[in-house]
Amino acid sequence: MPIFLLDASPVFPDPSLADAETGILAVGGDLSPRRLVAAYRQGIFPWYDEATCPILWHAPSLRFVLEPSALHVSRSLEKTLRRAPFRLTYDAAFADVLNACAEVPRPGQAGTWLNDQMKRAYGELHRRGVAHSAEAWEGERLVGGLYGVTLGGVFFGESMFARATDASKVAFVTLVRHLGALGYTLIDCQVRTEHLARFGAVDWPRERFHEALARALRIQPRCVWPGDDQGSAP
Repeated sequence: MPIFLLDASPVFPDPSLADAETGILAVGGDLSPRRLVAAYRQGIFPWYDEATCPILWHAPSLRFVLEPSALHVSRSLEKTLRRAPFRLTYDAAFADVLNACAEVPRPGQAGTWLNDQMKRAYGELHRRGVAHSAEAWEGERLVGGLYGVTLGGVFFGESMFARATDASKVAFVTLVRHLGALGYTLIDCQVRTEHLARFGAVDWPRERFHEALARALRIQPRCVWPGDDQGSAP
């Protein structure tokens, strides 16, 4: 399969032309807000190591997806949620969440794909109201969170971190429930992880994902992000 070289225009090839094994569709271009939004609207996302290669754009043949209505929460986590051990907020510390996602060690990973170029790009999307974060706090200490991109009724999850047991899980579950209540129909988890599989995320063939994406992008939620109408989660 060919890998396409992008030019200065924010235009992508058909995602169905992505490499079947790696999911790589294109290389090059930039991380401007215009290009990133165009990519997400077509189910394409950047994922690369700045130190060793240029920007790589992915559209996997299998897409890992969670529908808010299919969220699964274990009994033990439900007990934790009822105890409310964390203070939960939205968009209260986007840059801190981004940095923590880049810095917190992950099993089986030597480094991070969330490089300085990516952090600047998503920081700009946040300033434009397109990228958002959810945070979990113990007192004034940020102990967990996640961030992603919202378009229509889709939340494109990017990364999460935890510095305390269950912190990111509580933030994630609370967020998914809020998004479902607001009218969101699709949580894009990109590629499979066992962690998210336990919450009910499943692999969809590319065609099914793009059909659902097209429908979800036409949705106008009650508000774009939970923090738009309430400062913190209950």
